[in-house]
Amino acid sequence: MLNYRHLHYFWVVAKEGGFARAAERLDMAVQTISAQVRELEKALGHQLLKPSGRGVALTEAGQAAFSRAEEIFQLGQVIPDEVREAGSGKVARLAVGLSDGISKLAAHALLEPVLNTPNLRLICHEGEFEQLLGELALHHLDLVLAGQAAPRNPNLRLTSERLVDSTVEWYGPAGLVGKTERDHFPQCLNGLPVLLPTWHSPLRTTLDHWFDTHGLRPRIVGEFEDSALLAVFAARGLGVFPVSQMGAGDVSLMRGLRFLGCSEGVKEEIYAIRSRRGQQHPVVAQVVDVRRP
Repeated sequence: MLNYRHLHYFWVVAKEGGFARAAERLDMAVQTISAQVRELEKALGHQLLKPSGRGVALTEAGQAAFSRAEEIFQLGQVIPDEVREAGSGKVARLAVGLSDGISKLAAHALLEPVLNTPNLRLICHEGEFEQLLGELALHHLDLVLAGQAAPRNPNLRLTSERLVDSTVEWYGPAGLVGKTERDHFPQCLNGLPVLLPTWHSPLRTTLDHWFDTHGLRPRIVGEFEDSALLAVFAARGLGVFPVSQMGAGDVSLMRGLRFLGCSEGVKEEIYAIRSRRGQQHPVVAQVVDVRRP
């Protein structure tokens, strides 16, 4: 077993940049800390620290050890609060990962049914798909919402369930969307400024294929990873944009946006991805059950 006390001393030394500053922070003798770090190096079979000026620096092996130690002890710092909250029964914590390719407007609509949960503490992280799956597997997240299912990997033990299969609609500011444009949709997209999701979104690939199928060559004036930000720029008159029918419920709350048309055959999919522990989470179960047919 790795000696986590030794690892903690090494972590403090690395963060402080030297044994003397680490000893002051830990209120221990320099010799004691130095001996403990040497024991860790002996156990791992590699030198972790090297002299650098008046302090120390990380070796390549030390950088790898420090990176993991940083994760371990940062996580450890939140354990007392989480245990206290869980023990009191007063806080319902929900940590959700949002893949940077999905519509945040649709994600809000998916989470809306649980937002009135008593004492809910909602924590949302946005990131790359693979990174979020790793966080989910380590139980740092309770749920991941993504535009694709998790790949088959028995080591991760993740399950995927499609929550959304929503038609994609187009909206735009009143100055760009009138009866003429609606009557000539989708051909009118050739003459309108268009805002689109970036290539991070699976929806972008589907839309590009739809453009080709209908012989459309839209003038793209903006690309956004965040659909909510995209809608804000559209509402300010920058262009017209696509959004899933589910997310459009939030768009309708934004003044000045008008319905333009519907991309027949184009749909946005959103999957709920859970670990085994997430399947037992009551708030996660509520998110999934609300959308289950």
